[in-house]
Amino acid sequence: MDSFRSAVGYPNVLAMIMAGGEGSRLHPLTKERAKPAVMFGGKYRIIDFVLNNFINSGIFKIKVLTQFKADSLIKHLTTGWNLNRMLGQYIDPVPAQMRTGKNWYQGTADAIYQNLNLIEDENPDYVAIFGADHIYKMDIAKMLNFHRMNGALCTVAAIPKPIKDAAGQFGVIEVDQGGRMVGFEEKPAKPKAIPGRPDMALVSMGNYVFNKKFLVRELLDDAEQESSSHDFGKDILTQIYKDYPVYVYDFSTNVIPGESPQQCGYWEDVGTLDAYYTANMSLRDVVPDINLYNDLWPIRTAPGQTPPAKFVFAGEGEDMRKGEAVDSIVAGGCIISGGIALRSVLSRNVRVHSFAKIEDSIVFPEVDIGEGAEIRRAIIDRGVKIPAGTRIGFDPVEDAKKYTVTESGIVVVSTAARSRGSES
Repeated sequence: MDSFRSAVGYPNVLAMIMAGGEGSRLHPLTKERAKPAVMFGGKYRIIDFVLNNFINSGIFKIKVLTQFKADSLIKHLTTGWNLNRMLGQYIDPVPAQMRTGKNWYQGTADAIYQNLNLIEDENPDYVAIFGADHIYKMDIAKMLNFHRMNGALCTVAAIPKPIKDAAGQFGVIEVDQGGRMVGFEEKPAKPKAIPGRPDMALVSMGNYVFNKKFLVRELLDDAEQESSSHDFGKDILTQIYKDYPVYVYDFSTNVIPGESPQQCGYWEDVGTLDAYYTANMSLRDVVPDINLYNDLWPIRTAPGQTPPAKFVFAGEGEDMRKGEAVDSIVAGGCIISGGIALRSVLSRNVRVHSFAKIEDSIVFPEVDIGEGAEIRRAIIDRGVKIPAGTRIGFDPVEDAKKYTVTESGIVVVSTAARSRGSES
């Protein structure tokens, strides 16, 4: 067992998950829901991955800070994630309360500052501040152990990324041979390369571990700075590493039991439609980038009350209909009735009618794909009804007139065709 979890006097850790971002780059999928509530992998929500990372790491005191369009996210948390409060275990959604003034969260640091009462009430030894909108597996106990062994006041999780992908997108870190941070730039246009790896930069994952007293002091100080944007990357980290022991945890060394070497170290920022599409499509692979079927590190979610998936018609004789799915993920409640799904991810209660064909696509719950419809390289939002004979993904010019089309040509069919008031 990891030495952090087996140590006598298990340290008191409070997890605070940042789930209040607007998610504008995922629009229209975030038109009616918070980014962490967006479906992933046919069954899950994006936030489920960070929640499972904490639970599987033995950390059970979790506050989820929400803000924009949080209704479906809060419903997901309250109906599907129930821990044993009698034993001090909880996952509590915390809507923005404006406790310090009449302002929404001004930045990531301000979000924690506005909820300092939660930290003071729990009085933990350590506070783990993590984002809610990335797809990855991480044994957080190992990062906490690294933090303690190095006598750090703050530890930042980091991962190597190609410089071309890091430019303007991530905070870029420099470290010494002992793992201590010696440089930090927030989203630089020209990131500094990792020594000896000229095409790679070491980027922040936006996941932090702080000693509680140090965190509170720095947040109080930052709140008094009128020139501050009150953001961990822009304002807190850029200052504290110069004077205090801030260490960098190399996420690529984080080994998950039951995962292959190529799966360990996988971390995807699904902040854009193209990145979101690519991450979902990787699940179809024989050996996917992230393993949903590892019993040693289960991915839990809200239990859906759905019947088994059903495939109707065999295509014999004159009736050439055949209900089938190939290289696809098909969730419970789906009925593929004489249609075909190729290399696609189908969420629960999707109906594919006779002679319809959907390929290389992501389909959200309760979608109805009409008879003879053809869909290719698309994302279909929840509850959308595709009329019979519709063709999507074949004519970019026509698609752009009706739908959102990404730079790589992915067509996003939003909820405009869905009745108002439906669950998101």
